[in-house]
Amino acid sequence: MTGPGSPLPPVRVGLVGAGPWAQQFWAPTLATGPRTRLTAVWARRSEAATALADRYQAKACASLDELFGRCEAVAFAVPPDVQPDLAVRAAAAGRHLLLDKPLGLTLEQADRVADAVRVAGVISVLNLTNRFSPLVRDFLARVAPAGPVAGQAVFISSAAREGGMFATPWRQQHGALPDLAPHVLDLLDAGVGRIEQVRRAPTPQVERKHGGGRTDWVVLDVTHRGGAVSQAILSITAPVEGMTFRTSVLTAGGEVTLTDPVAGDDPAARRALTAEFAAAVRTGRPHPLDAERGRYLARLTEQAVTGT
Repeated sequence: MTGPGSPLPPVRVGLVGAGPWAQQFWAPTLATGPRTRLTAVWARRSEAATALADRYQAKACASLDELFGRCEAVAFAVPPDVQPDLAVRAAAAGRHLLLDKPLGLTLEQADRVADAVRVAGVISVLNLTNRFSPLVRDFLARVAPAGPVAGQAVFISSAAREGGMFATPWRQQHGALPDLAPHVLDLLDAGVGRIEQVRRAPTPQVERKHGGGRTDWVVLDVTHRGGAVSQAILSITAPVEGMTFRTSVLTAGGEVTLTDPVAGDDPAARRALTAEFAAAVRTGRPHPLDAERGRYLARLTEQAVTGT
């Protein structure tokens, strides 16, 4: 029992998925909380679920329903076209959701998740890893009140090139737009102002086609409420070593730049993610980076695809 002033118990979280992202990020993040506890794992490959669960003294489950019975919340480490169906089931079962971005590969999929969260009245948090970084939060605290005029974001890596850790089928088929645009558009929206329009710019001089119709480079032209503008340059198949993630905002007081936060490897960002999720679950107060935020980012991404 907990009395007045007693610390709230950690949130019991089940993990769906046991692939590289589950192993590298979700399982250790949830297990070390300290406001969360990894209690169960389910994956299509039962042997992978068992190996991951055993590593963290969790229970490998034979079904989603069994996992729901062993947790209060569910985290997802599955492809974005798989996440919507599973998230809708979890919400209907009354489980809170730790969602990966993008919320889905289409706006329709994102709508289904956000609607299910609203109907069920559960807490959701979208894992936009960089937004939980102290470095990023300090950057946004400096630019937001300084009169943003224009912005530029560059997110370039070779992570989805053949043989790379993130060379997953959905990334190789759909490219950088669904993978990186949620991070970049979210940051530009938070730093420069509410986004009203996103257009994908033609890049004939650098466009190279690969299997599945993927394009190496994506350039987005963004218009913000109030007249500010920004641009984003994205690639997950660039012929480079490592990763570049840089955001610059020109304000009335000068330029403010954020360079390479690499929040996924930042223990402080991981702790903030789980602590804020647990606080939202225990208090019932929604988190600003929730499924509705995911729906908004999906709408912007679709606008870039369709041009409408």
